[in-house]
Amino acid sequence: MNMFKPTSAKTPEEYIDLIAEPRKSEIIKLHKFIQKCIPNLKPHILYGMIGYGSYHYKYASGREGEWSVVLLASQKNYISVYVCGVKDGKYIAEAHKKDFPKASIGKSCIRFKKIDDIDVKVLEKIIKESEKSPLGYSKT
Repeated sequence: MNMFKPTSAKTPEEYIDLIAEPRKSEIIKLHKFIQKCIPNLKPHILYGMIGYGSYHYKYASGREGEWSVVLLASQKNYISVYVCGVKDGKYIAEAHKKDFPKASIGKSCIRFKKIDDIDVKVLEKIIKESEKSPLGYSKT
């Protein structure tokens, strides 16, 4: 079962074109912001979201695959930024929960209604940290 919303978009631009205002403007700003933070990670579509970069993961269970370091999604009730990184054994997004009082924070997900609800300087720091240490990364 796919927990992510399906989309017909094949490129980040097509994904953004499918979003209605006022959310569309927020996603455009975030997309540009993320690209500025991590310019070496190429944007693409992954599971109905805009993914930035790619890395190979391998878990102790043997499960492995490709995933993105950062993902951006327009959900029904909020915007999600998935920051798939670990630092000092902790999920980077979850470790910064106190820095986002107006957002809902999961292990690697930051959910909010609009950009003004988050501290973009902290988001930039988190994104850059994740680029250095993506979640599930295994040197093989």
